[in-house]
Amino acid sequence: MAVGLANGRPAADEEARAEVDVLNSRLEKTTQLTKKIQACLGRLEATGKSVRDVAGPLNGETRRLQILGNNIDSVIAAIERLRQPADSKNDEEQIIRMGPDKAGLSNYLGSIKRLNKALDDMKASNLRSTQQTVAELQRLVKLGNSQLENAFDKLLRSETPRMIEPLHFITKNKAFPVLSQDKFNKLGLMNSFVNQQTAGANPPQESPVAKIYAEIRSQYLSSSLVNMAAASSNTAKKKNPDAIYRAGTNGIGTYAQAMEGLFLSEYENICNIFTREDWGSVFQATCQPALVELGRTLRELNGHIKQHMNTDCYLAYEIVEIISALSNNLEAKTGELKSSLAASLKPVRETAKSSLAELLEDTKRRVNSLQTLPQDGAPIPIISETMQRLQTMVDFLRPISSIMVSLGDGNWKSVSASRSGAVGDAIPSLASFDVGADGKEIFAHYCIDTIEALMMSLDGRARLILQKKPVMGVFLANSVVIIERMILQSDLGPLLQGRLGVLEAWRKKATSLYMEACKDVSVHLFDMIKTGQGGRSGGGRPTSGQGAVDSASIMKGLGSKDKAEIKEKFQLFNAGFEDMVQKHKSYSMEKEVRGQFAKDMQNMIEPLYCRFWDRYHEIDKGKKGGQGRVKWDKGGIAAVFQGLY
Repeated sequence: MAVGLANGRPAADEEARAEVDVLNSRLEKTTQLTKKIQACLGRLEATGKSVRDVAGPLNGETRRLQILGNNIDSVIAAIERLRQPADSKNDEEQIIRMGPDKAGLSNYLGSIKRLNKALDDMKASNLRSTQQTVAELQRLVKLGNSQLENAFDKLLRSETPRMIEPLHFITKNKAFPVLSQDKFNKLGLMNSFVNQQTAGANPPQESPVAKIYAEIRSQYLSSSLVNMAAASSNTAKKKNPDAIYRAGTNGIGTYAQAMEGLFLSEYENICNIFTREDWGSVFQATCQPALVELGRTLRELNGHIKQHMNTDCYLAYEIVEIISALSNNLEAKTGELKSSLAASLKPVRETAKSSLAELLEDTKRRVNSLQTLPQDGAPIPIISETMQRLQTMVDFLRPISSIMVSLGDGNWKSVSASRSGAVGDAIPSLASFDVGADGKEIFAHYCIDTIEALMMSLDGRARLILQKKPVMGVFLANSVVIIERMILQSDLGPLLQGRLGVLEAWRKKATSLYMEACKDVSVHLFDMIKTGQGGRSGGGRPTSGQGAVDSASIMKGLGSKDKAEIKEKFQLFNAGFEDMVQKHKSYSMEKEVRGQFAKDMQNMIEPLYCRFWDRYHEIDKGKKGGQGRVKWDKGGIAAVFQGLY
């Protein structure tokens, strides 16, 4: 066993050594190979360095050549593009010369677009060789735009009548005509294209298409409204110059109605053709000639109103209301024309405002210029004329209220204040008013001021001309009654209700003046005789209210001198009373005045006379045939008074 192991170990060692030798041999080969590889790498690196040194400049040159090649390709492509419009110029020129009607609007607009694009490209290239082509393209584009504008003009004129008759549409309640939808589309397309061509070059109002539109349609509007303007001026002239103007009898209302209908239909046309930012400017330009004519008409009417202020001031109020309503309606629906209409209305509005003071001054002036007054106290026409004027003003209360508010309470007391009540041309808006002001209330103040001024002027002339107090009283009382009657029997009643204290004061003054004559007569009925304690009758003077009066007893207690005084008092009373009754019957009194004065006379004189008669009627005892001093008994004097009513 041991021999076997020993013999086996050398063999294994021998085998191991053989393997080690093999490995050593391979390691040596590997080392040699590594050295060869290292040598090759060294040579390769040296070769690569040499290649890099040679290839670097070649690579940069190649890149430059590539860029140059690309640039050349781009230039060639650009030249091709530049040549293309020049090559197709003849085709586009043929389309342009045909015009939009023959070539078709879409085809025509497309041609102009292509020409514009080609022109922009050539201008961007800035090549000298293309300058002639650029000039030719510019000529074609200009020709195309000009023909497009002419086409717009031709189409719009073909659809625009010379004029229409607005009354036909107003009386039949028809809508005013507008352009058809087909024309809207064509005109709008043309306008849009022209605006694109001129964008940035001109402001919107200078757009050639806008100018064409405003020129054509403004003539149509002006021609359609010219008869309305003439009718407004003609209807201001009346057969009777002294006739008071009545609401609605002037043509200005129909004129404004026609203007509103035409303007709104025109605004609809503009909105369908032009862009939103152009609506206002085109609308203003189109309506301006018609507004100029309106201003001229209103100035003519204003001159007529000033010449006939007393009768036609109401026309000024009506114009203010109508044109203000027109302005508000147009502004609400278009947002335009307010300032233009305000400028046209300004003269009439100023006249309407100043009329309030001028009419008040005219009333005073007319009264103060009177040289005579009726000697019987009869009323004069200026009283009813003044009240009729106030009554007529109520028919125009809406415009007058706005004028009153803008003028201010009391500013009608002087003409200068009424003329300076507003600043600028603007039609007053709510913001310019005193928000707490009530136009009706202010108008009521104006009416009271007018009545007060009238009565004061009448009183002054009566004191100067009539002088006699009873006649003055009759004259003032008649005036008060007429004024009060015309207030209560008209629409002035509700406005002035509760404000007639001013009339009550004048009524009291008139009564006081008239009753002066009664005082002069009644003084003869005052008993100033004092009877003695132990007169002939032995009895004292009876006191009123102590029962039945014994006239015979009183007369027995009077001396001859006292009786003579009583007789004289009866005589003086009789003469004065008869004269007063005669004059009362001779005065020209309104029914209410005659009745009131008769009542006042009776209330003052009859109680005094009855008392006097109760005491002293026995003074005529034994007289016959009316020879006595006592002309009337108590029933007789009452009957006389009843005959005065």
